[in-house]
Amino acid sequence: MNIAENKKRNNISEYIIHMYQTEDLIRVYDFDMEQIKKYVIKHIPTEDGNKEEISKWYEDIMEKMKIEGIEEKGHLDEVQNYVAQLSKIMNDLKKSDESFKKIYSAAKPHIDESISFSNGIIKEEVQACLNGIYGLLLARLNGRQVPEEVMVGINTFGDVLSYLTYKYKQKNFLNDN
Repeated sequence: MNIAENKKRNNISEYIIHMYQTEDLIRVYDFDMEQIKKYVIKHIPTEDGNKEEISKWYEDIMEKMKIEGIEEKGHLDEVQNYVAQLSKIMNDLKKSDESFKKIYSAAKPHIDESISFSNGIIKEEVQACLNGIYGLLLARLNGRQVPEEVMVGINTFGDVLSYLTYKYKQKNFLNDN
């Protein structure tokens, strides 16, 4: 089981963010598999036999991106379908789950601010949370400090995504639904 498949099974939010990062890496290296092997796959700590599997996985993702016409921007339909599933779970929980209502209530102003700041690009609350967490990842990878007032909102996004991920896993992988 590769990293992405493991994340998909164990933490769907991490999987989505991992896939966003993968799409961006592929774009940064202009869909050049040799560059991806040299600068990405070579540095993944795993056995050499697994590197072939990882290379094949990257090639498959590149092919899907080309087929879907998202070479420059956007996300794979398959990945966005998981975002839609999390959105459905969120909408159901907002009506029925008191614990989630508290988590959501704390995050709601930050979600609204993020959606407003996107000037219409982001419309879904789950997408706003994912983008916030992914933005934090990118900022840290680039050595940038994130202001404390921004971190307050991002932490609430993490709380929302953690709860949704738990409910997603419970619904899809655990027998005790």
